[in-house]
Amino acid sequence: MSKVFKYLLNLIPRPLLIRLSYWVRPFIALFLKGKNFTDPIDGKSFRSFLPYGYENPRENVLSPSTLSLERHRLLWLYLKNETDLFTAPHTLLHFAPEQAFYKRFKKLKNLEYTTTDLNSPLADVKADICNLPFEDNSFDVILCNHVLEHIPNDTKAMQELYRVLKPGGWGIFQIPQDLKREKTFEDDSISDKKERARIFGQYDHVRIYGRDYFDKLRSIGFTVEEVDYTQILPKEEVERYRLAKGEIIPLVRK
Repeated sequence: MSKVFKYLLNLIPRPLLIRLSYWVRPFIALFLKGKNFTDPIDGKSFRSFLPYGYENPRENVLSPSTLSLERHRLLWLYLKNETDLFTAPHTLLHFAPEQAFYKRFKKLKNLEYTTTDLNSPLADVKADICNLPFEDNSFDVILCNHVLEHIPNDTKAMQELYRVLKPGGWGIFQIPQDLKREKTFEDDSISDKKERARIFGQYDHVRIYGRDYFDKLRSIGFTVEEVDYTQILPKEEVERYRLAKGEIIPLVRK
């Protein structure tokens, strides 16, 4: 079964996959029900998670119930345990809303919740991150995760994120990152999709971020905290929740 899902998950365009998943995932979750691994987002347990990835698929990472990946589960735990996002009043702007979070955030009475993206069927506002249709200082919290690696002019995108965040506000801007790489790598001359996928990890990525990502955010004006939350969590939870050990959560403030 894992080979079939590996093929389908990489073949189907993401917007269509989101729509299909609503009726497919209950059957997958039932088939994989067990006690080995737990999705902390909904508390359901399975004998294994599904594989996921483009060039180099990762085994046992995609939750059958919420369709969350390692980064989503890490972010959920951090938001629940370390912030007041679920309890205090906030205006929240969420880019490319992840299916694992969308309905859960939408149900929270304390949030004034706005979603945005150019293509996602879950987006309230269809918008270019480099030219946002929001006034300055509009949002208390911004979640923009695994978006900036798709944006050619990420400097402009970061400036827009800074512009619409309220003073004293905070955000989390996760990206796929090679922490062994000091400098971010990008090369616009690589146009072949297969070659881009081989080099950047996905055909629609335009760069591989290095550790200098945090300093770039700082250069825009953000205060940045590099949070390695897997170092704080018990080792057994890191394994049970299938988190990526050492993944950094970029917590920004204005």
